[in-house]
Amino acid sequence: MIDRSGVAEVFATEWPRLVATLVRDLGDIGLAEDAAQDAFMAAAQHWAADGLPDRPGAWLLTTARRKAIDQIRRSERFDERLPQLLMIADAADRASHTVPDLVDEQLALLLGCCHPALAPDAQVALTLRIVAGLSTAQIARAFFVSEATMTRRLTRSKTKIRAANIPFSRSDVETLRERLPAVCAVIYSIFTEGHASAGAPTLLRGDLCDEAVWLAELLRTLVPHDPEVAGLYALIVLIDARRATRVDVDGVPVLLADQDRSRWNREKIALGLAALAAAHAERNAGPYQFQAAIAAIHATAPSFEQTDWSAVVRLYDVMLARRPSAVLALNRAVAIGERDGPEAGLAALDAIECSGELDRYPYFHSACAELLARLDRHDESLTAFRRALAVCTNDAERLHLERRAATVSAR
Repeated sequence: MIDRSGVAEVFATEWPRLVATLVRDLGDIGLAEDAAQDAFMAAAQHWAADGLPDRPGAWLLTTARRKAIDQIRRSERFDERLPQLLMIADAADRASHTVPDLVDEQLALLLGCCHPALAPDAQVALTLRIVAGLSTAQIARAFFVSEATMTRRLTRSKTKIRAANIPFSRSDVETLRERLPAVCAVIYSIFTEGHASAGAPTLLRGDLCDEAVWLAELLRTLVPHDPEVAGLYALIVLIDARRATRVDVDGVPVLLADQDRSRWNREKIALGLAALAAAHAERNAGPYQFQAAIAAIHATAPSFEQTDWSAVVRLYDVMLARRPSAVLALNRAVAIGERDGPEAGLAALDAIECSGELDRYPYFHSACAELLARLDRHDESLTAFRRALAVCTNDAERLHLERRAATVSAR
């Protein structure tokens, strides 16, 4: 006997492998996904009565292939799709004599979802659905759209994949090198939305954080010697180590200075530091490694006051020299405010304000408000808090900003 939680555990392990193998065999991502889903539904029924088979992955693959054959036979275009039946039969025969390279197949699946012909939002949504196995309803919640809308988006993406003949075959080194930045960006986008949601009622989306951590682990397994992949993994787990302290009992954000560091996840910090060391050993530094190094400084500082702000500023200087960014400049200005005082921080923020790039970015205005409050310039601080509130889209962060504004007003 096996209950639903047991099937869910197998799902988490076997879904990406199963879909990757089916996509390779069938050459049709939609058919592969449907067959995999049907196989898991069958598993939930059969395993509840018969127990977990000795080789769950093999059972699922055999069942999924049968489901795919049934689906093709029911198709109105049976004659047209008959060659797929032969492909499935040939794949099953090959599988009985060889052990598939699941690492290559999963990498091909991940790279296929991040094909440059697809828009960035479509890349994220497809990765969550095809690689991570999230339901359409879960993905819809992540994008703040209805399930019907997300269903249409995913269907359009799969149709584009089919029409453009986007390959999910094993990729050569050149394709990997070209596509890897997009894959890393997709995973980091998923984590960013989970860590600080732009429009959800709550600040944290733990489900998306978990998926991003899992995807980063998967990518590191698939591409073990790439320093930026290791840097991405280090960055995500080092930041995620603080998850339990990011909000209070009411779900309101807790600033880094006020977080209880004794509750940070030391196991994740150790994993992140080890991954960062491995990345540095490759002697090919990139932006994820630099950001991970900053996260490591925060993770290892005994207290907020004892943070090595000079090192943080130097790392931002390096990143800005390589690729200028208004958000990076904002983070550097905040670090300067901690290292050299609020006047210096405000001077750095003034330079950014002139460009107007962050006018609709609430963190810019809240950073100004906090530095002004430290200088007892309360009226200006309240004005900055009001600007932050005007462009803030997260309910929990709005409540935090309102509380901070009330505190400054009371002074």
